[in-house]
Amino acid sequence: MNGNYLLDTNIVIALFDDDINVVNNIQNADSVYVPSIVIGELYYGAYNSVKQKENIEKINGFRNDASILNCDADTGNYYGKIKKGLKDKGNPIPENDIWIAALATQHDLELVSRDKHFEKIDNLKVTKW
Repeated sequence: MNGNYLLDTNIVIALFDDDINVVNNIQNADSVYVPSIVIGELYYGAYNSVKQKENIEKINGFRNDASILNCDADTGNYYGKIKKGLKDKGNPIPENDIWIAALATQHDLELVSRDKHFEKIDNLKVTKW
């Protein structure tokens, strides 16, 4: 499996848990990126966890090695289009996920997620590992 992928939070968590399917797919990918939004969601989870220090250290190590994509003004344009499209269809999804979808669309990346609601977004390439 070759390709250029953007990882959702649930996929990074699966990677942290050594999910063999995720590990193998990442090893066979051409390039893998992580949205800055996902980093924020990971830290939020860590600060809410019982193993706060351990989880924060894991995220710190991961982010040092990850190719992280940040939002910019162009991302905002994609965000606006996606959110309007979802509103018109009556299919809202979480705000952070709209930003993640916007980054994937902006950079022409396939989004890897286990969340079905991403399928509601027109012209978003989504795969499940």
